[in-house]
Amino acid sequence: MKAGATLPLIAPSLLACDFNRVADEVHRCQEAGADVLHLDLMDGHFVPNLSFGFPIIERLVKQFPDLPMDVHLMVSNPQEYIPRLLDLGMWQISVHWEAATHLHRLLGQIRDGGARAGVAFNPHTPVEQAEYLVDMVDCYLIMTVNPGFGGQSFLSSQVPKIKKARSMALSSGRDVHVCVDGGVDARTGPVCVKAGADLLVAGSYLFKAADMKAGIEALKADVRET
Repeated sequence: MKAGATLPLIAPSLLACDFNRVADEVHRCQEAGADVLHLDLMDGHFVPNLSFGFPIIERLVKQFPDLPMDVHLMVSNPQEYIPRLLDLGMWQISVHWEAATHLHRLLGQIRDGGARAGVAFNPHTPVEQAEYLVDMVDCYLIMTVNPGFGGQSFLSSQVPKIKKARSMALSSGRDVHVCVDGGVDARTGPVCVKAGADLLVAGSYLFKAADMKAGIEALKADVRET
């Protein structure tokens, strides 16, 4: 993570980019001042869609070694992806509560491999279920849309979950992020931050902006003004 990054951290979601020019789009993110690049790995099973695989991630790591990468595993078998992602030096890897049989073991594996370990929650899953893991979690990823598709509307019903996740993060006494993913824009971002989020994943809002840098700056400015 670059020194002096101000909260909330902003992570453009590559799922919303123009896939005909992925490298150009990531360069655009970097030039715009993105703090993190958010990568959604989908297997067509845990969620209906497929996204991209390791060849693209490997290329991005080589081309953009200074850009922290945050991987969101929307897959049914996360244990098969984690070792390779660790080898690629991911900044953070989040595993879905709903997909992990031995979540404690996976979080330990991620942290032992040098990455931050996150737990992602679908809208129907209470975040309280992970309270027993409070000392293992480095990020609570709250889905504010149903996962698997970009461009969905923000689910305001998830705001209380963001607040609960922040309470759990504070109870750990460590540097724990509360991340929000889904429908984040200049209107919903401040709502999330007020509830306790400090890492905002934004897809369509940023990639469809004529000026992504202005979009990131506006989002951070809107948040500071709340």
